[in-house]
Amino acid sequence: MAIKKVLVVDDSATERHILSEILTKQGFEVVFAEDGEKGVEQSKVVKPDLIIMDVVMPGLNGFQATRAISKDPETENIPIILCTTKDQETDKVWGIRQGAKDYVVKPINAAELLAKIAALG
Repeated sequence: MAIKKVLVVDDSATERHILSEILTKQGFEVVFAEDGEKGVEQSKVVKPDLIIMDVVMPGLNGFQATRAISKDPETENIPIILCTTKDQETDKVWGIRQGAKDYVVKPINAAELLAKIAALG
């Protein structure tokens, strides 16, 4: 599956901007959600090829949103990469258990993120 449309779910305008710069330069169409609830909604409306999900957000956090998206028959096939400042191994293991396909730690390394996207595509 070719990845063209990416949903970025992050409550930080700065992080959304950084991710947008990285992804649009590579030709991806980027759509945004500012929190976990909107991310879950957008996953159904936008039908992205990939979701990049922050973890620490108000309301529904990224782990909860990832679990909701990966357990919903309508969205279960959308790969999710968690993108967070939480860099402990237990966080990574928990994220994968919630349904994420991969995990990157902020500050974002563009080359690492793009390699992980390429591996999923």
